[in-house]
Amino acid sequence: MITLHHLEHSRSQRIIWLLEELELEYQIQHYARDPDTHLAPAALLAIHPLGKAPVLTDGDAVIAESGAIIEYLTDRHGGDHGLRPDPGTPEALRWTYWLHFAEGSMMPPLLVEFIFRRVRKADMPFFARPIAERIADSVEEAFVHPNLERQLAFMESELAQRDWFAGDAFSAADIQLSFPLEAAAARDWLTPEQHPRLLDWLARIHARPAYQRARERGGPYEL
Repeated sequence: MITLHHLEHSRSQRIIWLLEELELEYQIQHYARDPDTHLAPAALLAIHPLGKAPVLTDGDAVIAESGAIIEYLTDRHGGDHGLRPDPGTPEALRWTYWLHFAEGSMMPPLLVEFIFRRVRKADMPFFARPIAERIADSVEEAFVHPNLERQLAFMESELAQRDWFAGDAFSAADIQLSFPLEAAAARDWLTPEQHPRLLDWLARIHARPAYQRARERGGPYEL
């Protein structure tokens, strides 16, 4: 039996969605975040040494990292679902690119922005707050904002050429990109004026029955 070790409000929500798209039998082990640190609980360390989600177990196999899990599941159970393009095609190359882009390019600036949002809200001596805010502002202006603006403009232009990120058909690359783009939308990075295609893409993935089933099974998911 496939078991997904799922942390609330996390990347692992998209693996539930993939499992639903693949129509596989699976079970979910739910984990709640620490209310003070917002981090994963220590119980996940018993599943994988890094103690992070998602982690998938399938028989003796223990697979961590969303991209690796997506490749594993589409390799073994993809069948006729069309979630991974045929090898050697332009769509397959784009599929691999977007699978890595989601975590390798888009998530780092989003994560930095999230960290500095928490820094701004953290308890600290009154005299330290202006310094912390100045550091946060400078990093965001120099690194976060330019990178996110460039990446979102690039993604918007890609959807001007095709309906989905890998090609004309929905694929697991779209599932992988759901988390960073939902996070960007939740933080008001997407606007109708600049990103109409990305917002339309979000509406289309949210309308998929498998996505809706995954939200019901996954539990709390706020970004």
